Amino acid sequence: MLHRSLVLLVLAGSICPAAPEDPPARTEARPAEAPPDLHPKPAESVPAETLEASIRRGVAFLVSHQNKDGSWGSPSLTGVAIIAGIGSHHAFGVAVTSLSVSALIELDDESEAVRRAIERGESYLLKELPLVRRDDSMLIYNVWAHGYGIQALCRMYRRLPDEGRREAIRDQIRHQFDRLARYESVEGGWGYYDFGAGTQRPDSSSTSFVNAAVLVALHEAREIGVEPPPRLVRRAVEATESQRKPDFSYLYGTYLRQRPTMGINRPGGSLGRSQACNLALRLWGDPKVTDGVIREWLDRLIVRNGWLDMGRKKPIPHESFFMVAGYFYYFGHYYAAREIELLPEADRPFYRDHLARILMNVQEPDGSWWDYPLYEYHRPYGTAFALMSLRLCRKPAGAGARGD
Repeated sequence: MLHRSLVLLVLAGSICPAAPEDPPARTEARPAEAPPDLHPKPAESVPAETLEASIRRGVAFLVSHQNKDGSWGSPSLTGVAIIAGIGSHHAFGVAVTSLSVSALIELDDESEAVRRAIERGESYLLKELPLVRRDDSMLIYNVWAHGYGIQALCRMYRRLPDEGRREAIRDQIRHQFDRLARYESVEGGWGYYDFGAGTQRPDSSSTSFVNAAVLVALHEAREIGVEPPPRLVRRAVEATESQRKPDFSYLYGTYLRQRPTMGINRPGGSLGRSQACNLALRLWGDPKVTDGVIREWLDRLIVRNGWLDMGRKKPIPHESFFMVAGYFYYFGHYYAAREIELLPEADRPFYRDHLARILMNVQEPDGSWWDYPLYEYHRPYGTAFALMSLRLCRKPAGAGARGD
């Protein structure tokens, strides 16, 4: 996912403030404070026609902004130029196209324009996914293309009934497994920068949210009968669990393990990561990620959404409170929408209404959504994430107004 430059700021020293002076010794014990009530009040139910109108505007944006070759996004400098070579831009384009194809397939829009956009996007992916590589010894943005490429391939597999084409897709998924194994960090999991030795097996820091995104994709492949390598899954799960704190916030990456109370590693800084990490670990059988944990972090996302929203659209990564970067916004809400599906059916409408209200309120006048100005990749990836999230906010057929 196209959007990670925290490490560059680490090098500049901007996220490593000097250690504060020791606080004065306490002379009196303070009474213990009651924990805050993080459970939100019910949201106003979203009318189905209002939700569908928002979705239609987002779909129209994607269809009208597809490139001639079937892809989405471009290296045009309308946003922020983070460090990226030619191979990085290829990976960004494939990852963004994977997300866009996934969103359009999921929405079940039977219009001719959407069908043609899907087919053109699929043709692009089948041609370009096998060509995605690590840019150089430092830049490993390609891991996002491999992960989101697998998710798009899984949706293509379900959409296409022809067994010959399905077998080709299964082969392509296995090829992406091979790419992920090649670019796996020596410690397990994946990072997107390697500032270490620049070795063939990356000396990158395992990054919790990259691990989560890939693990979710690997689980989807498993669901269509394409089993990912057990060792790859096990090491990614272990790397993610090692970054989990007792309150189910997650470190940004293992390189910050000595700074667990740093702003970005605290709950406010983890709002966009905890959703993905909890989802991934729950899918792969972690018994610690209970329904209660999922509810708590959905409550946090709703009640303290401002921590993510204040970082939205800021051009410098991690300049906001709790060092939140804009690119966590739609990423975090997408995996929150996926988490809602793990809860009992009776609990889901409450969170669907909240999530739909949050996302519909930040839709752009042109129908898109975006959170971090990254070249010209930000609008299609933000729109794809938002559309997949809103799809999951739809009321089941025959459902009426919800009660508390």
